[in-house]
Amino acid sequence: MAADLGDLTAFVAVARAGGFREGARLSGGSASSLSEAVRRLEDRLGVRLLNRTTRSVAPTEAGARLLDRLGPALGEVEAALDVVNGFRDRPAGMLRLNVPVSAARLVLPAIVPAFLAAYPDIELEVIAEDGFVDILAAGCDAGIRYDERLEQDMIAVPIGPRTQRSATAAATAYLDRRGRPVHPRDLLEHACLRGRFKSGAMTDWEFERDGEVVIVEPRGPLIVRVGEGTDLAVQAAIAGSGIIQLFEEWLRPHLESGALEPVLEPWWQRYSGPFLYYPGRRHLPAPLRAFVDFIAKHRFATVD
Repeated sequence: MAADLGDLTAFVAVARAGGFREGARLSGGSASSLSEAVRRLEDRLGVRLLNRTTRSVAPTEAGARLLDRLGPALGEVEAALDVVNGFRDRPAGMLRLNVPVSAARLVLPAIVPAFLAAYPDIELEVIAEDGFVDILAAGCDAGIRYDERLEQDMIAVPIGPRTQRSATAAATAYLDRRGRPVHPRDLLEHACLRGRFKSGAMTDWEFERDGEVVIVEPRGPLIVRVGEGTDLAVQAAIAGSGIIQLFEEWLRPHLESGALEPVLEPWWQRYSGPFLYYPGRRHLPAPLRAFVDFIAKHRFATVD
C-alpha cells in the first residue's frame, strides 16, 4: 500500500508540532494543505492517525506507532537527498536555528551577515524563544543554549563569547532616591524588575564574590516574560522604576551612555558562554555543516 512521501512528511510535521497551524509555521506550508495531506493519508491507510479537537491535535495509537517508524526513515531520506549538495559548488538549502532571544540579540549579529554573504544559496531561519525546545520536534536543525540546558545526546559546539556576566543596574535617579545597595541582600529592600520564564518559573538573581555565592529572590513592581519582555524591563529601569539584572552585553550601551549605573559590580557573576547544539548524525545537512565549519574557521566560538 504505497503512500505519498509528501503526505507522510505532512503527517510527521503536524504530529510533532501538535497542531496544523504550528506544523505549517515550522514546515513553511499552509495549515489547509497539511490538513488535506493528512486526511488523504488516513483515507489511503483506512485508519485514523490523529485525534483532532478544537484545542489540540495528538496521534492515535496507530499514529504514534507510525510516527516512531517514520521519524528515522524520513531523516535518512533527507540525508540521502542532501548528499547531492556535496556535488554543488556551494551548499544550498534551508537552515533552521532555535535560539534564545538573548542569542538572537547578542551572539548572532556578529555571525549571520558574514555567513549569509559567504553562502548566498543557504536560507537561514532563526526562531527566537526562551523556553526549552526539542529542536527535532520543532523542525529545526540546531539550537543555541547554555550548557545547563543541553541534552546529553547532542553535539555541542562553542559559539559566541566564552565568558559572560550578569550585570545589575539602575538609573542614577532611582539610586539617589532609594540608596545604593552594598550587599546583594540589600536588594530585598529595593524595587526589582524581574523576569518569568515561559514555564512559569521566576528568575533568581545570583551573585558571587571571593567564592561566596548569594542567591536573592527579589520583589518589585514589574514582571516580564524572559526574552520577549526584556526590552520593556530595560526601559523601565532607565526611567527609574527599579533595579534590573541582565546580560552585561545587553545593558552595556546603557551603562556606557550613563542611562544606567552599575549596581554591586564586584558581585557580578561570571558563567560560561552559549553552545550551538545539534543531533549526533553521521551525515549533517549541508547548510548545518557549512554553519558549523564557518563558526570554527572564523573563530566566532572563541571571542571574549
